[in-house]
Amino acid sequence: VYKRQPPDGHRSLPLHRRLRASLRVSVVEGMFSEVFTACAGPTVLTAWAIALKLGPFLVGVMTALPFFSQFVQFPAAWLTLCFGHRRVALTAVCLSRIALLPLALMPWLGLPLEARQHLLLAVAGASAVLAVVGNNAWVAWMGELVPGAIRGRFFGKRTALITLMGTGASLTAGLLMDRLKGLDGVGLALPLLALVASVMGVVTTLMMAAQHDPAPPGTTPKLELKAALLPWKDDGARRVLLYQVAWNAAVGVSAPFFALHSLQNLKMTFVIMALHAAAVAGVRVLTAPLWGRAIDRLGAQPVLMLCSLGISAIPMLWLLPTAGTLWPLLFDVLLAGSLWSGHGLAIFALPLTVAPRRGRPFYLAAFATAGGLAYAAAAALGGALAAQVPQQFMLGGHLWVNLHVLFVVSSVARLGAAFLAARVNEPGAATTRTVAQVVERFLPRPRAATAGSRAPSPPRAPTGA
Repeated sequence: VYKRQPPDGHRSLPLHRRLRASLRVSVVEGMFSEVFTACAGPTVLTAWAIALKLGPFLVGVMTALPFFSQFVQFPAAWLTLCFGHRRVALTAVCLSRIALLPLALMPWLGLPLEARQHLLLAVAGASAVLAVVGNNAWVAWMGELVPGAIRGRFFGKRTALITLMGTGASLTAGLLMDRLKGLDGVGLALPLLALVASVMGVVTTLMMAAQHDPAPPGTTPKLELKAALLPWKDDGARRVLLYQVAWNAAVGVSAPFFALHSLQNLKMTFVIMALHAAAVAGVRVLTAPLWGRAIDRLGAQPVLMLCSLGISAIPMLWLLPTAGTLWPLLFDVLLAGSLWSGHGLAIFALPLTVAPRRGRPFYLAAFATAGGLAYAAAAALGGALAAQVPQQFMLGGHLWVNLHVLFVVSSVARLGAAFLAARVNEPGAATTRTVAQVVERFLPRPRAATAGSRAPSPPRAPTGA
């Protein structure tokens, strides 16, 4: 039992009870965070962009703002080290979510169209910058809070549950946008969703405040400039950085434009888009716990490599559907739901394993900055490329649209980036270098060990933890 009250305000409790309580609250907080995402995520921002008549280039820039904002990762790391994981996460996450409030008031502000466009971009930018600061602190906080031996299983279960909540919230948001959308302009649905998002900011902050920070008083590292350079001198970290840059650039070329393609070219309603997202979420719910156990048993690197290779095919699937033929998206549901689930867990767990406890916020900042800026630059480049290509053109006797070009480029680039995952070295795990090794590690093994066989890796704690 602790003899003095911890700095986060929790009364003295046995460590295991405080840990279990914090992990339970973290799951519930994540579920309500999904409500915020449903009300202020990429689909809703794309709807705002269409309502305010933003062109393809500005749509690409706006949806890439969370990634452009990664340039504040290193200042965010300094703040995290100065004021603590918990305090920075609570403040920044709350501000990033209530920043949507001006959009809720937009119909009554009487602004001209250009001013409304500027307000949308300003609000989206401010929310994105604050979210980066909060996320850096939150990930470092979770790295301290969740024991390494159960990290994959916990976040696998958490992902499954928050995905269920996100599915229901997305469906509700889609119905609301279809029912209350105006014939021209913003309408009532989008401001209402912005208001709900702001309320969720307060709710989730209160839930985060109920979780403790396990870092004991006096363990905050001394601020040194050389600490910010540690990730760039670490060979293992550099390999992860290279993968992050290549992968996020390959994804960023096309990712901001799938919602735009669905609305403008495939003529999907918000409800149909929400149903598609719900189907993807259902597959994620089923597969996330399986991926979590695989990461605890095998390591994050083989999961990352396998999922990256599979995800490379997803943009090509979007060449098949048309406005009257949407059934090919069933394949997207299966692949995107299962593979992005594993990829998300692996890319979350790997940096926590590679980064030592000392200076961890700077490692996380380096990973997020490298990947985020690469995504943002690629998204802007993709928007510029889409603006230069004819909106519709004939090729090989088939009608294509400009966004199809981005999907092909992204698929090829993802395949090239996926093989960089083979160069990632994960401490405590036997890394896979080839596709055959990845498949071998995922195949069930007989109980009786044979000569030369390798036993599954035991659960691992992150380096330095």
